[in-house]
Amino acid sequence: MFARTIKRVNTILYCRNWENTVSFYRDVLSFSIHYETEWFVEFHLVGNTYLSIANAAYASIQSSDGDGITLSWQIEDVELTQFRLNGLGIKTSKIKNVWGARAFYFFDPEGHRLELWS
Repeated sequence: MFARTIKRVNTILYCRNWENTVSFYRDVLSFSIHYETEWFVEFHLVGNTYLSIANAAYASIQSSDGDGITLSWQIEDVELTQFRLNGLGIKTSKIKNVWGARAFYFFDPEGHRLELWS
């Protein structure tokens, strides 16, 4: 019942390494900024789904240093995306067959694990 009332999804990551993390999502992953202040940046991912990076120095919630968090996104082409990330100097895992999909992993500057799969 509650899930049917959700109209928008926004995941907020609280970061100590805020500037580098914002740069990573904006410049490396090429996410477009939807909203920003001096300590908070919201990226539009797709549809009504957003990812925000908050500077933990100005927030009431502190960074988890990436512990216990995986951002998992389905993409069109795992091999091409991994190739492009590696070309940008991003270290990724090998592509693995998991959960009936092909996936690989890498980390943002704050230590959050990202899983890309198709």
